Amino acid sequence: MTTKRSLIRRASAVAAAATAALVLAACGGNGNDSGSAHNGHDTAASPSASAPVAQDDHNAADTAFAQGMIPHHRQAIEMADLAATRAESPEVKKLADEIKKAQDPEIKTLSGWLTSWGEQVPSEGEGHGGHDMSGMMTAEEMKQLESSSGKAFDTAFLQLMVKHHEGAVTMAKTEQSEGTYQPAKDMAQAIITSQSSEIARMNTLLGKS
Repeated sequence: MTTKRSLIRRASAVAAAATAALVLAACGGNGNDSGSAHNGHDTAASPSASAPVAQDDHNAADTAFAQGMIPHHRQAIEMADLAATRAESPEVKKLADEIKKAQDPEIKTLSGWLTSWGEQVPSEGEGHGGHDMSGMMTAEEMKQLESSSGKAFDTAFLQLMVKHHEGAVTMAKTEQSEGTYQPAKDMAQAIITSQSSEIARMNTLLGKS
């Protein structure tokens, strides 16, 4: 019994040593390549696919998420700005203010990622009416919102913002399943959580259960 136990102990010690050696090797323990050995074989095998990932761990889905979410958020803020002067319901005004406070910093973060990746940051005013799939409002819907006030505005704002938020949740779910950049996937989760609860609030304000 004792010998068996000590054999097991010896075997696990050998295994631990072997693991340590592998880890050292993987981390480029030979010191002549500034510690980037663990990416070397990937990059060499397939420069186009692996080079950008090795550099900052983002992929095309992450870029599409950031480039799509910036104009999407900007439009939500534009809609929220209208609510400050046109909405009648205090709940609608409060919601609009919260949307603005949540999405402004996210735009800055998304823009920062795109800049660091060497990708195009969407310019102001880009993407109006071209993102029907993601719940973006058309120019006509935006004009309609601008020209209404009071209760009519509240209803239009809530209906359009529900659609807008649903689009953002869809985009965020795509990022979660296809993206590789962890901070972007974390933001996608935060968007799904916060906007889903705002959708529920807006539907309640619209009188839907």
